[in-house]
Amino acid sequence: MSKVSFSFVVLLFFAINSFMTSCGSMPQNSGDKEGLTQYVDPFIGTDSHGHVFLGANVPFGGVQVGPSNEYKGWDWSSSYHYSDSIVKGFTHLNLSGTGCADLGELLIMPATGELRMHNGSRDPIADKGYASYYRKNTEVAKPGYYKVDLESYGIKAEITATERVGYHRYTYPKAKQARLIIDLGQGNCDLPVETYLHQINETTYEGYRSSKGWAGTQIEYVHIVLSKPAKQFILQNANDRIDDVEGKGVYMKCALEFETTENEVVEVKVAVSPVSMKNAALNMEAEVPGWNFDEVYATADAKWNKELSKVTIKTDDISKKRVFYTAMYHTMIAPNLFSDVNGQYRGTDQKVYDNPGFTNYTLFSLWDTYRAAHPLFTITQPERVSDMINSMLLIFKQQGKLPVWHLRGFETNTMPGYSAIPVVVDACLKGYEGIDVEAAYEAIKETATGDHEPGVKDLMKYGYIPADFGPESVASNMEYAISDWAISKLADKLGKTEDAAYFANRAKAYQQYFDSETRFMRGKMEDGSWRTPFNPFSAEHRVNDYCEGNAWQYLWMVPQDPEGLIDLLGGDALFTQKLDSLFEVNDDMGEHASIDITGLVGMYAHGNEPSHHTAYMYAYAGEQHKTADLVRHIMTELYTDKPDGLCGNEDCGQMSAWYVFSSMGFYPVNPANGMYVFGSPLFDETCVSNPNGTEFKVIAENNSAENIFIQSVELNGTPYNKSYITHKEIINGGVLRFVMGPKPNTEFGFNKDDRPQSIVY
Repeated sequence: MSKVSFSFVVLLFFAINSFMTSCGSMPQNSGDKEGLTQYVDPFIGTDSHGHVFLGANVPFGGVQVGPSNEYKGWDWSSSYHYSDSIVKGFTHLNLSGTGCADLGELLIMPATGELRMHNGSRDPIADKGYASYYRKNTEVAKPGYYKVDLESYGIKAEITATERVGYHRYTYPKAKQARLIIDLGQGNCDLPVETYLHQINETTYEGYRSSKGWAGTQIEYVHIVLSKPAKQFILQNANDRIDDVEGKGVYMKCALEFETTENEVVEVKVAVSPVSMKNAALNMEAEVPGWNFDEVYATADAKWNKELSKVTIKTDDISKKRVFYTAMYHTMIAPNLFSDVNGQYRGTDQKVYDNPGFTNYTLFSLWDTYRAAHPLFTITQPERVSDMINSMLLIFKQQGKLPVWHLRGFETNTMPGYSAIPVVVDACLKGYEGIDVEAAYEAIKETATGDHEPGVKDLMKYGYIPADFGPESVASNMEYAISDWAISKLADKLGKTEDAAYFANRAKAYQQYFDSETRFMRGKMEDGSWRTPFNPFSAEHRVNDYCEGNAWQYLWMVPQDPEGLIDLLGGDALFTQKLDSLFEVNDDMGEHASIDITGLVGMYAHGNEPSHHTAYMYAYAGEQHKTADLVRHIMTELYTDKPDGLCGNEDCGQMSAWYVFSSMGFYPVNPANGMYVFGSPLFDETCVSNPNGTEFKVIAENNSAENIFIQSVELNGTPYNKSYITHKEIINGGVLRFVMGPKPNTEFGFNKDDRPQSIVY
């Protein structure tokens, strides 16, 4: 390592150490020699249905470099599953926690022995492919680093990453026939349309991959440099050999052949660009101009430590530390950087744009992340919030509506609702600089009234979306109502009184679906009758008015107006009784079950996002202690530090954001009103370091596995009777002190003035 490089790493370490010690009462974390990354276990969530990404990346980075198994179904959506033992290569773009599969592309794979040019990863021996067996006990995963031994070849593989570059280090055995495979045809579920590979010289290669899949139109460019010259360049389109230094076809791949001595290290750098091969080369020159794997990994580790240290915790339970910091880590895998070092990026209209003056992002899983992940960013990532919002406003300019599920420059239109709206409104109402609020409102209103999303025009005509006009009518309208409430509040702030009244009325459209006889939300036909037959347990997809859920879960999808739902159900007592039954009713779905209804507590399904706020709704009826009981159960039983430690899809950070918030002791039931409802703080102390220099500390006295109920609260030394706290109070800094006990204090948060309210900031 050069003196300059060494000095940079030392300075970065001390800067991060200084940041970490800002919460003075947390010496056990700030003094950890290895930093907070030692508590992150990237294997958590790679088993069962967690679908999380495993590999090397940096916070919100543009590449996610990881081992790729053969896609074998839903649980391989992130390219890797803990149950597998065969790796077909290391890919540079991967999803994390999604229910749909895509990416898993730009693959490279080291190998030795007989030349094999197809992956054969169902059975490398029988299929004579280049995939390799591996054993779990040789895998090492840390933030920014992954290692595994490729058993079929005796090769040790290590990877790390910068924002736009994957860096590989392979330790080969002595071999006359050693190689590196570059396979641009490989992907999970998307199909290559056109691929290109070009040997510039014996160490430098470039190419691109155009494909169609969940992201209907996608193109990625690569620039690849090896530390060892290739003696032979074997180029193929599928199975057809091409005797040239370049080739274009549907399925391009190549083998770079060389000899190796025992334990010879060959390093590979792969830069990715959404714009061009030239830009990919610029990305590499800017981020990894030299050859120092350990330095790149140290920098990645430092970046992760900096982000993790924004929230420090005090607990003697190492398992809880691992769950918490892994959850923090998971919240920062997406959204992804989607621009090159010169600022250029590819728009949703597939045109290339110059530097917009801010960092452009992609991969917005908004139906999931609007609920808690984006509100969490307003606390932990305030410096990135305006860039994310401005990225969404660019998408609006290019496609005519705000993003729904934006993936690598393509709108997938996945999931109901226009869920970017609460995210944009929340940022505007919290006053983040650099956002043109009038332009944001224009985008919001057009998205909510134009002919862009299913059922919007029907909603405007009928006051609800008739079930006989299409599927998911209840889910769509209830999602729209949540966003419409947010629109009304931004309109009110901007003095648009007519719009404010109109959208406030639309926010109550959920009431159209309430059937007082069954006491559920039901599909309503154009003629005003209910859809029949009705089974509140059914979640089948063929004829379903809900989305990834059933009537039990969707009854509570009113975070914007819990008071209104209480009235519909007949008042506090009947509301609480019905909510109790949600958590107690037996699973009776039978053949009508859905793979997305997981993490069940009665009919509450924590494994899917529509349920995430529901346990906190007791507080609106004055029974905060029931919220405390449930959220502590969910935190301790449905989140663990094992590979199957997530009870459902991670969904780009939402599952983990719920845990981060809840373990601190509060949660944003309404994601756009600047209020957080109290639950049950999990740690003895939590400290949030705000960028304005303030600190917000949460202290839980007498906290234990038995003492889960809030007895009393103080804010900055003054008795505090409310069962919620505001965003302003957190950002202003101070000390929130809970006194915990083994029995409910039924008086806490009971008075109506102390209950959560549909307030705004």
